[in-house]
Amino acid sequence: MTINVTQLLSQVVMFAAFVWFCARFIWPPLMRAIENRQKQVAEGLAAAEKGRQSLESSARQAEQTVAEARSRAAEIVGQAERRAVQIVEEARTAAKEEGSREKAAAKAEIAQAYTRAREELRGHVAALAVAGAEKILRREVDARTHGDLLADIQQQL
Repeated sequence: MTINVTQLLSQVVMFAAFVWFCARFIWPPLMRAIENRQKQVAEGLAAAEKGRQSLESSARQAEQTVAEARSRAAEIVGQAERRAVQIVEEARTAAKEEGSREKAAAKAEIAQAYTRAREELRGHVAALAVAGAEKILRREVDARTHGDLLADIQQQL
């Protein structure tokens, strides 16, 4: 195959027409598409950076919130423990007071029972003394001696 000047010139003209056509109709839309894609990529990278910063900020804020919650929980636990100790002390004090009241009531009841028993015993002793005196009086008639004995018994009771 031989190449002559006419063919070479026609090839150069065709190539120049092809370059002009590509530069005029194909290259601008292609460059716009590439620029749009570059803008989208740049915006995506900026949004990704902003998201990363937001994520870091949120992570710090979450850590701070967790630390505050732990601190608050520790305070609540401490308050609950102090309140529990206080309730136990109050219950202990109330129990001691109730025990003291019951003890005083029991002592008063014992004293009353003691007094009643004493009075009842005196009554029995007096009845026995009278019964004994009746028996003595029936056997012996010495009233003056027996009267003195009965007076002594009454004074002792």
